[in-house]
Amino acid sequence: MGTELIVRKRDCLKLSADGEMMYPFIRAAAASEEAIQRRLREMEGLENSVIRIGSFTSVSQSFLPKLMQMFRTDYPSIRFVLKQGTYTEIQDWLSQGVIDFGFNNRDAVTNSDFRELYKDEMMAVLPLNHPLAAKNTVTLKEMSQQPFILLDEGEYSATLHAFESVCCHPHTEYTVYDDYSIMAMVRQGLGVSMLYRQVVSGFEKGLAVRSVSDMPKRTVGIVFNGMETMSLAARTFVSFIFTQTDTLIRQNA
Repeated sequence: MGTELIVRKRDCLKLSADGEMMYPFIRAAAASEEAIQRRLREMEGLENSVIRIGSFTSVSQSFLPKLMQMFRTDYPSIRFVLKQGTYTEIQDWLSQGVIDFGFNNRDAVTNSDFRELYKDEMMAVLPLNHPLAAKNTVTLKEMSQQPFILLDEGEYSATLHAFESVCCHPHTEYTVYDDYSIMAMVRQGLGVSMLYRQVVSGFEKGLAVRSVSDMPKRTVGIVFNGMETMSLAARTFVSFIFTQTDTLIRQNA
């Protein structure tokens, strides 16, 4: 650096006057170098990593692809394995080590850690010419009196739980796993249904989508078996999800 920074004496070392002046800048440079090296080590840990995720339709359709695309901007060599299933299947995959973490309904989670992301409201989905379509809001009891197309959510059904909470049961004509098949069936006048706002958003054409006065909801979040047991890549992606989800949910609203 063209100057003496350290004065060497027989019994000690001390900074010179120039050393005292330069010390804060050298210390900052050393800290920046360490930060760069730490970041490089983290990136090496993520290199060619695979993140295995369990999910269900609304998450897979509404914002997970965008999150994966954004994450790969920083980590282009990351690969994702996405398994789509019911709440129960996602829990089973987690306990068997098939996935690193999953998205799930809090009410269906057992023996796992859960961190909430958002609440998703159920909406009444009706044919355009249905009598209930003339109303701004319908009730669960009114829905229970119509031919009903039930979303198959596995062993735990948030839809059936909502009806049970008001002491009624839907007149189920069909039980269907795929949300978008249900929307197609409703358009054909085969019945009415209840689907989540995040699923229906953007697919309202040909449907009458109405609020339900009882406001049934599910709490969606990430389920995992201890953050410290996940791979570095999975932990990093989970942290990324929590920083981005609110923004993406608002965009989809």
